[in-house]
Amino acid sequence: MITFVLCIVLLIVGFMTYGKVVEKVFGPDDRETPAVSLADGVDYVPMGNKRIFLIQLLNIAGLGPITGALMGALWGPVVYLWIVFGTIFAGAVHDYMTGMLSMRNRGGSISEIVGTYLGGGMKQVMRVFSTFLLLMVGTVFAVGPSALLAMLTPESLDKNFWLVVVLIYYFLATLLPIDKLIGKIYPFFGACLIIMAVGVGMGLVIYNITGFGGFGETALTIHMPELWDNFANLHPSDMPIWPFMFITVACGAISGFHATQSPLMARCLKSEKGGRKIFYGAMVAEGVIAMVWAAAGVCVYNSTGGLSAMLNDPNIGPNGVVYNTCMSILGPVGGVLAMIGVIACPISSGDTAFRSARLTVADWFKIDQHPIKQRLALTIPVLAFGAIVGGFVDYAIVWRYFSWSNQTLAMIALWAAAVYLWQQKKAYWMAAIPATFMSAVSATYFLAAPECLGLMRAGQLGLAYGIGAVIAAIFLAIFLKTTVLSKKDTAAAA
Repeated sequence: MITFVLCIVLLIVGFMTYGKVVEKVFGPDDRETPAVSLADGVDYVPMGNKRIFLIQLLNIAGLGPITGALMGALWGPVVYLWIVFGTIFAGAVHDYMTGMLSMRNRGGSISEIVGTYLGGGMKQVMRVFSTFLLLMVGTVFAVGPSALLAMLTPESLDKNFWLVVVLIYYFLATLLPIDKLIGKIYPFFGACLIIMAVGVGMGLVIYNITGFGGFGETALTIHMPELWDNFANLHPSDMPIWPFMFITVACGAISGFHATQSPLMARCLKSEKGGRKIFYGAMVAEGVIAMVWAAAGVCVYNSTGGLSAMLNDPNIGPNGVVYNTCMSILGPVGGVLAMIGVIACPISSGDTAFRSARLTVADWFKIDQHPIKQRLALTIPVLAFGAIVGGFVDYAIVWRYFSWSNQTLAMIALWAAAVYLWQQKKAYWMAAIPATFMSAVSATYFLAAPECLGLMRAGQLGLAYGIGAVIAAIFLAIFLKTTVLSKKDTAAAA
């Protein structure tokens, strides 16, 4: 329990200290923001900071910090370290930089930001990469909740029925002005997500102190293991920590998907000085949520083996684990919150994914989104993709690649931020160090994972480690050569 509480404290302290350091380095000022200078009543809509914070939290969170953290808990308490330090020094920096750079670039999407700082070639790659990623996220988060709703309703209301209902909502959320639908319901669901995390976290602590508690037929007996007593790989399948844990726990530590979402709120902030609380703060809040669910995964099922059995049970799975945990700790209220979590949260990620896809394409082809006809011209094909693909494609294979592409996008966004900071003669290492780390993670995973090049399956995991480290070093060398060292060479020649 001491480890859990200490980690929560570290996340809060990280926001109050390193978050201010990051803010000071970037240097927000009183310039007019895109929400004011480009206000169009559709995507550029000034809103209050509290409202924006809750929308941003739900945009970036969804089920990510819950299911990802539960899967990360299979490695044991060691996952706490990645959640805490990944959030403070990588994820929150990534989210803050992408949000603030979007504000400095007319509310541009991540592909436009990357193109500005990494060149036109990378811009084209990111346009295709991010658009496809967003469409896949939106489609999967339409199919998943639809299947769950079908399980909870009469047989006549099957998955396809609910898929149509969800896609109709997505159509409205993608088309309508951001403050008309998303801006009204997201704060409520964001608050529910926070309440669920706080309730589960407090329940874990109380039951750990008292030794028993909970609701249901069998009282919970919870013992929260300490990191110093379990500093080892506890994965039931002996899956290596590096790089697999760092890919599995994405949204609870660092996630490239956030780089596609921060520009949505960058178009709504009335002052740059609210950026730390919105972008850095929402990521820290997500880290806290991930810590709660990682702790629940570690202790509620008594062992990582018990958790693995539940996660892999086709009748339970991650959604069932979330529901059962909430019901056991919080009772009927927990059941309601769990349903909001496993249904509303993925839907909230799906609708903003489609909206972000619309805006990415609009930025790509310079299509003004104020006229409703032009919004419809992009909204209809975006949602048609979800309707057609969602009804026929099995995502069990496709989705395995999402985690890797997600972390790769985060890596690219951090390199863009590092270039910006160097151009501004500021502490570029703040972004360059996590960018190098994430380069090693993404490269090593691509080399080792069975669904990629599969070196681990071939018994060549050590080779994957070595090549991954070399690739990360090459990326760092390219960055230094084209920035820091090129400046020194120019000065020496002069």
